[in-house]
Amino acid sequence: MAESLGRVLVVDDDEVIRQLIAVNLQLEGFEVHTAVDGWDCLERVGEVAPDVITLDVMMPRLDGWETAVRLRGDPRTARIGVVMITARAQERDVDRGVGIGVDAYVTKPFDPAELIRTVRALALRAAGAGGV
Repeated sequence: MAESLGRVLVVDDDEVIRQLIAVNLQLEGFEVHTAVDGWDCLERVGEVAPDVITLDVMMPRLDGWETAVRLRGDPRTARIGVVMITARAQERDVDRGVGIGVDAYVTKPFDPAELIRTVRALALRAAGAGGV
């Protein structure tokens, strides 16, 4: 098997969207792991060691905003690329993400090609930095 383009943790509470994102990234050559919400993400991030995390904003238990805050606040996960996938991309939401340290936004409904380009760019950045 060819070497992976990078490891991605896809976090979304909607199974259909989670699988759609995962399949698109797998077809592109990424190693993909999934989580069902922010808590699941935080529990899995250590074992998965992703280069990039895609985070839905609106999730039960722990939303994408708080998940991103916790990822950025932990030195072990602070440098992982974070892509918010959201229907909420108003300027105040983008500003909030910038304040947290989110790397990119992809708006739902998303273009799979745009998502792949965004994830690839962040995975390449991680590879250039010697990984996370």
